[in-house]
Amino acid sequence: MASAPSLFVTATLLVFIFGCCSTVNAQLSPTFYSKTCPTLLSVVRTAMNQAVTKEPRMGASILRLFFHDCFVNGCDASILLDDTASFTGEKNAGPNQNSVRGFEVIDTIKTRVEAACNATVSCADILALAARDGVVLLGGTSWTVPLGRRDARTASQSAANSNLPSPFADLAALISSFTAKGLTANDMTVLSGAHTIGQAQCSSFRTRIYNEANIDPGFATTRKASCPASSGNTNLAPFDTTPNGFDNDYYKALVGRRGLLHSDQQLFNNGSQDALVRTYSTNVAAFNRDFAAAMVKMSRISPLLGTNGEIRKNCRLVN
Repeated sequence: MASAPSLFVTATLLVFIFGCCSTVNAQLSPTFYSKTCPTLLSVVRTAMNQAVTKEPRMGASILRLFFHDCFVNGCDASILLDDTASFTGEKNAGPNQNSVRGFEVIDTIKTRVEAACNATVSCADILALAARDGVVLLGGTSWTVPLGRRDARTASQSAANSNLPSPFADLAALISSFTAKGLTANDMTVLSGAHTIGQAQCSSFRTRIYNEANIDPGFATTRKASCPASSGNTNLAPFDTTPNGFDNDYYKALVGRRGLLHSDQQLFNNGSQDALVRTYSTNVAAFNRDFAAAMVKMSRISPLLGTNGEIRKNCRLVN
């Protein structure tokens, strides 16, 4: 039987262990800022409304920015960091360079949030809210965003290069990329529905429209008009016929063999996701429901919580 002194030491150690590390068990919550920054949601929504009204494409750009953040070391706003002497950030990684956009919009939101609630709200949470609001402003579904993330103090170009799914990826590679982040094949298929808004650069779909067989000939001809075989790399084309409307036209396009990217059409190519694509192509309510759930799930990828990370004053720079 243990002596009284040893029991006291054990109890003290347990208090120390659980007391010092309680932040490890911190959880994201939709009400995280309800007392410390009660105007947060309206500040973000107002700024996003202004940005999307000025340029509807910005809704898609912010959504993509959030996706590219979460897939690289978690939803920690690392993608917003500029390069420094101590690390090379993610902005110039292959999947992001001259492609990911919307940084100025996040800067504007951060400035307004800081004015309302100084040093309180993370850039990671601002990005999560802005992505949701962009979808809603383009006619899409809403969801309750869990909050309480903190910001990374570093970023990784190599992780961005290796973790982000390629527009040239086959179905197995896509599923593997999402599985590595705790997301299922079905999550991958519904999150790919983000391509119902926005546009892609010619360099990302040229191979598909010139070389692939599983493509509607008329669609290929149309896309070739703005994407020459050997020039026009940055020329843009919409993912579907309603690039500024969040709907299920993306899935209708896949069923019609009009997926813009190779990775898009892989979701409907005599594979495991065909049935789900057909469902979403005819049932927009099912798509909206599943998309909202998958976005919440994605937003929970490896967040920094408690005392980890920091609350950046400037989203581009560590404090």
